[in-house]
Amino acid sequence: MAKPKRSDGHTIHNNPKPPRNYCFVCGKDNLQGMRLKFYMDEEARQATCKFKLSRRYTGPPGHTHGGIIAAILDDAMGKVNKFRRVIALTREMKVEYLRPVPLGQTLRVVGREESVVGRKHTNVAEISNDQGTVLARSTGIFIAVDMSRMFGKIAPSVQPATVTSQKQT
Repeated sequence: MAKPKRSDGHTIHNNPKPPRNYCFVCGKDNLQGMRLKFYMDEEARQATCKFKLSRRYTGPPGHTHGGIIAAILDDAMGKVNKFRRVIALTREMKVEYLRPVPLGQTLRVVGREESVVGRKHTNVAEISNDQGTVLARSTGIFIAVDMSRMFGKIAPSVQPATVTSQKQT
């Protein structure tokens, strides 16, 4: 049986490839990115990632650059919006740098929801060390958007992700 064709003559494939993820923090397809793997715990409604940072992310000697810390916190907070099956973009973010974040040591970031009012999602995240000491924390406001209206010309097939317990994203 012949495969259906589009009006321009190209074959229509029933199993399109999933969109590639080039996110700097979590994108598995971004070879220059951090490629952090987050786990979604639906019961606790938290996004969690354990990681170690290399010298590539140096700010002060032996420690992480503040912009990298902010990027990790932003990504952890943004992941939490998947529990409500919305795409929400960062509107504003406050970061508290409590202690220097060391390179080459196991760290953990956890993001969770604080509140939702209409399209406004307020989320929080913390980076801690193996001893549980909080090194940095953030609060962010995210605004839910209609991706097809906002980015339709760039990414017409973007769909919200579905969430299952302990799912890696």
